[in-house]
Amino acid sequence: MKQKFLALALTLLLALSLAACGNQGSASSGNTPDTDAPEVEAPEATPPGDGAPEEEAPETDAPEVDSPEASAPEGNPPEAGTPEAPEGSGSQQGVDLGAFYQTLREEATWPELMSLEDETLAELLDNYYPGLSEISTKQCDVYIAAISAAVGEIALVEVENTEDVQKVKDIFQARIDYQVGDDANPGGAWYPETIEGWKTKSHIASNGNFIMLAVGNAAGDAVERFNQLFA
Repeated sequence: MKQKFLALALTLLLALSLAACGNQGSASSGNTPDTDAPEVEAPEATPPGDGAPEEEAPETDAPEVDSPEASAPEGNPPEAGTPEAPEGSGSQQGVDLGAFYQTLREEATWPELMSLEDETLAELLDNYYPGLSEISTKQCDVYIAAISAAVGEIALVEVENTEDVQKVKDIFQARIDYQVGDDANPGGAWYPETIEGWKTKSHIASNGNFIMLAVGNAAGDAVERFNQLFA
């Protein structure tokens, strides 16, 4: 009987021990669940320039605007100062060479003269004054003696360009030289007295763009009156 009681007590004690162990296992399982949670890594700071490309602002090419420059006129700028007087200004304006010739004819004795402006004599201008017809003139009046033995001739010219003044004077001198001639060639005036008249009574005068050749006894007076036109 005593042995049965002892075995029962041991059995009871063992049951209590197993129950206590069961409770501890349950409590332990509820407090610390056996689940491995995945580790979450903190994102690393992305350094500038790495990773996703940065969105760049679109480039807009603005048109270049040149600063306006003052356009300089072609050629050289006019210099300040007194402007040049135009040709034929002052006392040279309104000089009528044809009217002047008529004055000479009325106030002095000249042989009978013919104008080379006449259609029948116009071709003689190049024979007597080679090169004169090639010069631009505003007025050109040439009068020759009607008789070859007479000493008398008047040529009055106004040129358009001042640089032609000397050319006309050279043509007038060539006319005198031809009429006078030289030791090798007889003069175009032919007669000794006529040649002598061309040699000693020929005068060339110029004033501005006006040039005159006067040949004859009244040639000296004609030069004085010519110069008075521009005084």
